Amino acid sequence: MKILIIEDEQELAQDMVKYLTNEQYLCECASDFHGAMEKVYGYDYDCILLDLMLPGGSGLTILEELKRLNKQDGVIIISAKNAIEDKVKGLKLGADDYLAKPFHQAELAARIESLIRRKQFDSNNMILQNELTIDIHARTVIVSKSPVNLTKKEFDLLLFFIGNKNRVLSKGALAEHLSGDFADMFDSHDFVYAHVKNLKRKLKEKGYGDYIKTIYGTGYKWEI
Repeated sequence: MKILIIEDEQELAQDMVKYLTNEQYLCECASDFHGAMEKVYGYDYDCILLDLMLPGGSGLTILEELKRLNKQDGVIIISAKNAIEDKVKGLKLGADDYLAKPFHQAELAARIESLIRRKQFDSNNMILQNELTIDIHARTVIVSKSPVNLTKKEFDLLLFFIGNKNRVLSKGALAEHLSGDFADMFDSHDFVYAHVKNLKRKLKEKGYGDYIKTIYGTGYKWEI
C-alpha cells in the first residue's frame, strides 16, 4: 500500500515514514505545495496524509485539485488547525478523515488502515473470493485452507489486483504501486513480470482459480 505524506515539519514527516514503513507501507513525501502538486499529478496513492498549512500554498487547494481530477486517492487531513470551519471545508472538498496534531502514530496507522479497507474493500478486514481468503490486518493469505507464504510486495500486489478487479492494470501502474517514485528509474518493467509470475505460481501451487489474466501488450487483470 502506497502513502503520500504532505508535511513541511521534517521531524514529524520522518517519524511518520519510520513508523508507517514498519507497518509495511510504501511512503513518499512532499514538504511544500508545489512538490505535493507534482506528486498528485504524476502518481496515484492508496492514502494521502495532507497538512493544510504548506509553504507555497494551501492543502485545501490540493483537495480541490484532487476533486477536479476525479482522483480516488483516500485523504486524511493532518493539521494543527482545530478550527471547525477548516475541518468542515476539508471534508466537503473530499477528504475522508481529519486528525489533529499532535497525534499518536498508532492512531494514524489505524486511521489509514480503516480508510483503505473502507474505500477498497467495503470496510472488510477479511476478503473472501471463492477459494481465496485474505486477512488484511494479519497480512495472511489462505487458498483452500492452505496458507500461502507471500513476500511483502507479492501481498501488496495481490491486494492491488483485488482492489481493482476486472480492470486492466498496466505494467507502469503496477510498477508505480510497488516502487513509487523509484519506478521511473527502471529501464524496463521486468521486475513487475517477475513479481506477478511468482505470485501466480505460489497461488496456483495451492489450487487457486487462475484469476490473474495477462492482457498482452497492456498489462494484467484480476478477472472474477
